[in-house]
Amino acid sequence: MAAANPLTYLEAIRGMLAKQWPDNRTVNLVCHGHSVPAGYFATPFVNTFEAYPALLHRAIKERFPFAVLNVIVTAIGGENSVQGAARFDSEVLNHRPDVLTIDYALNDRMVGLDAAEAAWRSMIERALAVGVKVILLTPTWDETYFDRSEGWEQLTAHAAQVRRLAAEYGVGLADSFAAFEGYLGAGGALTDLLSHVNHPSGLGHRLVCRELAAFFRAK
Repeated sequence: MAAANPLTYLEAIRGMLAKQWPDNRTVNLVCHGHSVPAGYFATPFVNTFEAYPALLHRAIKERFPFAVLNVIVTAIGGENSVQGAARFDSEVLNHRPDVLTIDYALNDRMVGLDAAEAAWRSMIERALAVGVKVILLTPTWDETYFDRSEGWEQLTAHAAQVRRLAAEYGVGLADSFAAFEGYLGAGGALTDLLSHVNHPSGLGHRLVCRELAAFFRAK
């Protein structure tokens, strides 16, 4: 099985976003995760409107001007997927999302691959059980890249695990890790993409938004 095709995965959602009043309805997009979707740049500064949930909200609205769209951020700085799974029903599914993004891999090095996999599976399966479309995000990069430390090796392993889960469940994949890799491969510097030791800059968030926006092409 492969990860969902961005061109077709959200076809029904895109159809709803394209409808005009009185035939439309509110569409809820929930962004769950850690400090990156929460909007932390150079801690403790929170730059909400330059973080990828807000950028994605704007991008979708530009493509679907008649849509009533809520982008709800349930992310908490410093949290990992085990903690995120523990509050999933009461603080995520309670918003009745149409689309859910999950972004925890940067912090999941704290709990390890096995515990993270169990937590991600729990969230994915609970969301799919109630008809939510799910998009998984691989991690953005951090400064462990510079010394290729054990932390970098772990980050790479978590990125691979997220890709594997997206393929196994046939859900969406926004490959932030690959987007950062592509930027460096084209001659860019990682310092362009970081605002902090482990938080993306505005440009880094725009790369993540680009990956997510591919699922919301106008019909």
